[in-house]
Amino acid sequence: MSDSSPLPPVRLHPEAELARAALSTPVLSRAARLARWAGPETRVDAGGGLVDEQLPDAAGLLGLSGDDAAACASEAWRVAVDAGLVEIVDEDAGTVRAGAALTRLTGGSPHDVLTVWLAALEAIVADASVPDLDDLVDALDEGGQVDFSSLDWDPEAEADFLDGVLGNLYLLTVSEDGPGEAAVPLPALAASVIVPDGMGEPSNDVLEQVSDAMMRLDDQFRMLEPIGLVEYRPVDEALMADADEEPAAPVDDTDVSRYGMVRLTPLGVYGLRTRLLEAGITAPAVGELVDKGADVLLDGTANFGQAAARAETEQWLARRESLVAARELLAAARGADAGAPLRRLRCQQALSLVGPEAEPALREVLDDPELGGLARVWLSERGAAEVPAPSPELVFWLTVDTVAAQLQAEGNSEELQALVEGLAEQHSGFFAAAWRVGHPATADVLEAMGRLHPDKKVAKEARKAAFKARSQQGS
Repeated sequence: MSDSSPLPPVRLHPEAELARAALSTPVLSRAARLARWAGPETRVDAGGGLVDEQLPDAAGLLGLSGDDAAACASEAWRVAVDAGLVEIVDEDAGTVRAGAALTRLTGGSPHDVLTVWLAALEAIVADASVPDLDDLVDALDEGGQVDFSSLDWDPEAEADFLDGVLGNLYLLTVSEDGPGEAAVPLPALAASVIVPDGMGEPSNDVLEQVSDAMMRLDDQFRMLEPIGLVEYRPVDEALMADADEEPAAPVDDTDVSRYGMVRLTPLGVYGLRTRLLEAGITAPAVGELVDKGADVLLDGTANFGQAAARAETEQWLARRESLVAARELLAAARGADAGAPLRRLRCQQALSLVGPEAEPALREVLDDPELGGLARVWLSERGAAEVPAPSPELVFWLTVDTVAAQLQAEGNSEELQALVEGLAEQHSGFFAAAWRVGHPATADVLEAMGRLHPDKKVAKEARKAAFKARSQQGS
């Protein structure tokens, strides 16, 4: 995912709920238990890892058994160190003590807990980019350094690959109307970072790269699930069996879930959004604008989907008295700049959420050339008395303003095409009058109408009107 990719706003779960989820993750809970267990007799090696003779006790404390018990205990300890739950007191003596993060984890605020979890997440993401330990041991040179060339592994490229995958997973998960509920098939996720944009049928070479990426991601998501980032259904092991082997049971080759399915958890959405923000990528969240002015609200929600914009606006209005909020919104909606039509549309949508107590604010702008139209609409929809009829000029100005806003918000959408067709049908002389409208976007709107209208004759009329409007603006 490129840094310039536009991201829709995400609806985050409350921090208290996310903190509870973080505390219950296997990785963080194990690390915290080891941090509480550590004492004056605990010893670590030069790299900060538990010495071998203490690993059995650590594994027993965590209830681990089997061949991987020591390795799992060692990983939990390393996370404890990386997350600041444990601090090394004396590197030469190998002594440790509880870190400041342990206090934040056990007695801090939900935000404190999430800060510690994020540090643990970074440790696990870094580990997930590292090849198998056995391969690393084989690649050690005589000086004890890893010969990366023998591994055919580029640490920076591997980290970038995983970051790209996680970024795409975030983009696939976060929709305009809230987090997506469906899990993402692993092949689709791998293809999203491997297959070049615009490629039709992938070549065999590209398909092989996608297959290799799936196997890497299968290992990586198995590591990322215990930190609470994802819910993961691994690749069916039968798919990785030798071709000569008979499957243990009949398999359904059309079942895409056999190739791995991954879903971001609410905690994972929070974590990935934080990482995106730290990388300098704009990743908005609903609720960020509640303490801002109306100008920031209208500009900030300009490119939100309708549901997200409404949710953001409802939270903003909930903190303000209706009449004061209406006046602030109307003042922020003024302007002749390119973004003004969309600001006025968002203002109109926001005002639809306020009660009749806002009526004085709307009456105050009835004579305003930019706001009078939307004020009349608001008052009429509420059955207010003595609403003055709009002049023909105001009707046409408001029409141009509305189409300009829709163009900015949705582009050439089906809804906008239907609006364009309806306008041309309802007003036989629409284009003859519309080009004279003194709105900065008149020519652009008429050009768009000519582009969108399916009737060639009507489209030609629109283009002619756009030419006249542009000539008038240039005069």
